[in-house]
Amino acid sequence: MAALPPRRAAASRSLLRSRRAGFTSESISPGPARSSAPGGPYATLNLGLTGADGEPRDDPEHVQANRRLLAGQLGLPWERIVRGRQVHGITVHRVDEVPRAALADQGRRPGDGHATALRGVGALVLVADCLPIALAAPGAAAMLHAGWRGLAGGILARGVERLREVASEADPSGDPGAAGYGPATGLVAAIGPGIGGCCYEVGDEVRAAFGALGEDAGRDGRLDLKLIARRQLAELGVAQVHDVGLCTACSDPGLFFSHRRDLGVTGRQCGIVWRT
Repeated sequence: MAALPPRRAAASRSLLRSRRAGFTSESISPGPARSSAPGGPYATLNLGLTGADGEPRDDPEHVQANRRLLAGQLGLPWERIVRGRQVHGITVHRVDEVPRAALADQGRRPGDGHATALRGVGALVLVADCLPIALAAPGAAAMLHAGWRGLAGGILARGVERLREVASEADPSGDPGAAGYGPATGLVAAIGPGIGGCCYEVGDEVRAAFGALGEDAGRDGRLDLKLIARRQLAELGVAQVHDVGLCTACSDPGLFFSHRRDLGVTGRQCGIVWRT
């Protein structure tokens, strides 16, 4: 069976009564469930076919086997899990129809998030230092891929906007723009494993992209993307923000893939959210 992260990460699997979110690690149990070739940077639960440059890295058969392992553990067919061609932008797509099997790995639109009100349809992002951020509101859920460019560009604002839009259509009696939409109705977020302020070294131009917030979240040449995400979410009315508190770069190297730590030669773990 594919292994989910340790207790702190797994604690964020249940966001609301009918929403679930999970964040995978690179670890899998020993034995016949091991799908990738032994040894090397992709020998565990790698879910990504390509690297940051878009070039194929791992054996497609191994990756597909890992994806089936994950889907089986979650109880979701892989064909009902949507994901975009991530471009470090701020596009968040709506998912209004159950995905067709033929499109599971073809014709993926550029985008860094999905929001849906459909039950049993997962929204997934692949990461190896960027933050996977799950959002949930009554009647809807969303998953976002948030690196520094996305956070500076407004991916969280776009994701919350799309989530509220989808949620309001799922429940026309609600008013997602009303004051107090948040703790009273359960708008929540979960920040999964990503590179922490302890390890994320950046230049002045990256800190400057966040203005005063970059100064607050920067120290000794490093930047705390999780702190930035928490503050942005709070400003957007997300009163409950859960953080699994795990850095992909300095945690046990056998736990997470890390683009920075592994100098770009590494696999991908995921964040996923769905309605039950």
